[in-house]
Amino acid sequence: MGLGNEVQKILSWTSVCGNLVLHLVWLILHLIINVWYSVLGIARMVENTLISSGLLKSYNAVNISKVRYLAVVIDSEEARETSKVLELLCWLASVSLKSICLYDREGVLKKSQTAIIEGLNKSQKAIVEGSDHGTLVEKHVDLEFVSFADSKPAVAKAANLLFAKHYASTKPEKPNFTESDMSEALQAVGYGGPEPDLLLVYGPVRCHMGFPAWRIRYTEIVHMGTLKSMEFGSLLKAIHKFTKVHQNYGQ
Repeated sequence: MGLGNEVQKILSWTSVCGNLVLHLVWLILHLIINVWYSVLGIARMVENTLISSGLLKSYNAVNISKVRYLAVVIDSEEARETSKVLELLCWLASVSLKSICLYDREGVLKKSQTAIIEGLNKSQKAIVEGSDHGTLVEKHVDLEFVSFADSKPAVAKAANLLFAKHYASTKPEKPNFTESDMSEALQAVGYGGPEPDLLLVYGPVRCHMGFPAWRIRYTEIVHMGTLKSMEFGSLLKAIHKFTKVHQNYGQ
C-alpha cells in the first residue's frame, strides 16, 4: 500500500507539473503571437501614415488607368454612416477614379443615394474653392448604387427570358446555354452592368456580401477592414498593388 501511494503521488505530481508546463508554453506562444501582430499593426500604421503624407514616392504616381471601374462593398450597418461613405468617395475622387459602384446588401446606400450625391458634389466644390493655387478642378464621378435586390431577382428574370425564348417554343432541339447567353439575358433585363476591375470590401467579414456574382468573374477582391478604421494610406496601397499585378485570363 505504501508503494502504491508513493507511485500515485508521483503520477499526480507529474500531471500537475505537465499541466503547468503546457499552460506556460501556451502563455508564451500567446504572448509571441500578440507581440507579432502588434508589431505588424504598428508597421502597417507607420506605412499608411508615410503613404498618406506622400513620403513614399512610389505611391505618388499610381497608374489609375488600370482601374477603369471600381466597386466598393460596405457592410449595411456601416453604410448608415453617410459621413464616412462621403469621406471614402472623396478619397477615391482625389486619385482620379471616375466610375464607382457602391454596394451594400440591404440597400442602405441606395436609399441614401440623393444625400450621397449631393454631399459629394458639395465636398468637391469646397475643395476647388478652397484651393489657393487654382490648379484643382472639380472631378466628375459616376456612381452606381447596387444592393442584393439586384442579384437574385436578376437571375430569375434572365432565366425566365431564356426559357420563354428557347424552351417555350415548339422547336424540337433545345440549345445548351452558354455564359454569353446568360450575359446577354442579364443585359436584356437591365441587370448587366460593367465588371469591376477591383472590388474593395469594407466590413467585418471577408466576402463580397452578395454582390452580383456574374459581374466579378475576373475581379480582384481586397478586404479593407471596417469602414470606421479606414485609412487613406491603406486605400492607396491597395490600388497601387492592384496596378502592379499582371492578370492572366483563361480561355
